[in-house]
Amino acid sequence: MTLQIQAGSVLIADRPVLLGALHIESDPYGRNWTLVRGAFDLDRMIQRAGWNFFFMAGEITASFLGRFTPGKVRKALMGILGRVSPQRFNSLEITSIRAKRFLGLPYTTISAHWRHIQQNCRLDSQNTRSVAEKVAEWANGA
Repeated sequence: MTLQIQAGSVLIADRPVLLGALHIESDPYGRNWTLVRGAFDLDRMIQRAGWNFFFMAGEITASFLGRFTPGKVRKALMGILGRVSPQRFNSLEITSIRAKRFLGLPYTTISAHWRHIQQNCRLDSQNTRSVAEKVAEWANGA
């Protein structure tokens, strides 16, 4: 099965408690991340459950030479997911994928924003998010 990444796609850290509590359908996408099915309804599902879906300012980008292929997109996204791991946000929204040319050479730029899902209406501190991530890893048997 080919997973379709496009603008509006959302990746969530693979945390069964989070995914189960919100009844989010997803498919595995790389190590410790899942791709949400029906990402356009995700915000509504989270609000209905009484949780919050925070949007982090500051765009994150990754570029690669060559044509748009699923393998290259996956590699670029895994680079983005690994780049800001100290922040401990649990989701990432793809905001754009642009194929361009420079001096006749094709390249693609992926833009994304960190998102965070939690029950509290005030964003948890980085330390609290770190503890929650460690608990989730322990629960997953990592």
